Amino acid sequence: MEKKRKTGRPSRIQSVERALTLLEVLAQEDGEMTLTSLSQKVGWPKSTVHGLLATLRDFHYVDQSAETGCYKLGIRLFELGNQLSRSWDILDAAHPVMLRLCRELGETVQLGTEDDGEILYLEKLAPNSVVSILSEVGNRLPMHCSGLGKVLLAQKSPGELKSYISRGGLPALTKRTITTQAKLEKELARVREQGYAMDDGEITEGLRCVAVPIWDGTGSVRYAVSVSGQIPNMGGERLERIIRELQQAAEEISYAMGSRRKRMQT
Repeated sequence: MEKKRKTGRPSRIQSVERALTLLEVLAQEDGEMTLTSLSQKVGWPKSTVHGLLATLRDFHYVDQSAETGCYKLGIRLFELGNQLSRSWDILDAAHPVMLRLCRELGETVQLGTEDDGEILYLEKLAPNSVVSILSEVGNRLPMHCSGLGKVLLAQKSPGELKSYISRGGLPALTKRTITTQAKLEKELARVREQGYAMDDGEITEGLRCVAVPIWDGTGSVRYAVSVSGQIPNMGGERLERIIRELQQAAEEISYAMGSRRKRMQT
């Protein structure tokens, strides 16, 4: 079925919207798709889908197999993705600091930002011995139960927070997930007071994540960085050390992003 889109936005071009929808559908598939399967998936006539695919193919956003006639994402998307990643100063600023943190702590280090009401993972560095963690570059997770998400939610006004909750609710991923507005508001107040957020088995049982904000030159928090690991390895004095080193790392990244809220210690 055709994916539902937000309403209330003016000046939408239907053909552009449909072309983007086809790209999203192809992105969800591991392999190629036939014209028939694509038509059935989006609920449009084959002639409509074929015309859109032909245009996307001509611009190399979609490839068509000469043998099977099936469709898949094209190389142009890969090229644009590489160009986009090179233009993100946050990745240049964060990667070396995250790499050092990962090596020193022996835990998974992650970088995320908010996108469309979810946490989008931009970078992840993990030691070889790490257990499976749901975050992967390009993946999305709910904000209310992730350390990175709580950091960014803590920057929102009461009205913005209410809008976030109204939009997607507060679904439970584990028995420890916060699922009420009152508890979330209390949690976010704690985040603002202590300067860091924690996911304590709220996405995956047995895993703990600590996250801190990254400030940019405008005084805004658009990114956050975190350290994740098994709860037994992230408690007591070691947790205190992780928080200190994570905050120092975030300060370094913030400074590289133009923030002068606090000068680096030398």
